[in-house]
Amino acid sequence: MTIADVVEAAVITAVDVTNFLTASNASIEAFKTANLLKGLGVNAIIFGERGTGKLTLARYILPHAPIIDAGHFDELLDALESHSDVIIHRLDNVANLKRLIETIQKTRTRVIATGGFRYSQDQLDEIFTIRLALPPLSERIEDVEVLIDAFVKEARQTLGKSEPFDLSGFIPDLSENAISLRRQVYLHYLFDSINENDLMGIMEHYLIDKLGSNNDYRQFLHLYEVPLIRAGIKRYKSQLQLSERLGLNRNTLRKKIADHSEYQLEIKEN
Repeated sequence: MTIADVVEAAVITAVDVTNFLTASNASIEAFKTANLLKGLGVNAIIFGERGTGKLTLARYILPHAPIIDAGHFDELLDALESHSDVIIHRLDNVANLKRLIETIQKTRTRVIATGGFRYSQDQLDEIFTIRLALPPLSERIEDVEVLIDAFVKEARQTLGKSEPFDLSGFIPDLSENAISLRRQVYLHYLFDSINENDLMGIMEHYLIDKLGSNNDYRQFLHLYEVPLIRAGIKRYKSQLQLSERLGLNRNTLRKKIADHSEYQLEIKEN
């Protein structure tokens, strides 16, 4: 198993085990609404980007309800027929919203759903009394700090690490909200102990399904050159020193930097 496999397995295992953490005003208000919903017998839908905590909050409201992906339509209909409470995950994936509405109305099943951007407010009003929106983590910076602490503790336990988490130069990856942030924390710890075989294993894992053109060597050369130049920029600070350390003349180094201009390889001339 490669480092990449370890990270993927750890992240998948951890996805739904973190409690909904509150520090920002937005998450505190969302949690207050969730507490109200626990005592009300109404249907609700939770909107938000991937990784904002929709499913975690839904599980808090209905802790014992089955979680059914809306894309598994037959399974979803069966669950509505056989359970008093159901969590519908990724409502946008549902194949037949009209039939889903009819089934919920017939069975009177309590439903908490996530997603729903695909459908109009009128369509959703037929099922859901309450609509709750979770902003992205980029708008909930106080939550980011709390989540980093939680993911650090989780990563230490999962990976058997005891080293402190160095936040110097750490820029949180919020591209997928908590999902990308958790992955980043795990990778941070793993990179500290990575060796050449691990690194080559990661590259092999990444490339194996991407090879197949007649220009693969040149197409993927940037995977070696960009991190090499980036590391050299951080360490040596100037083109002159970097070219000497890499054994390249300055014109060749300038050309390589220009070839990879989309990666913003900025470095002083001297």
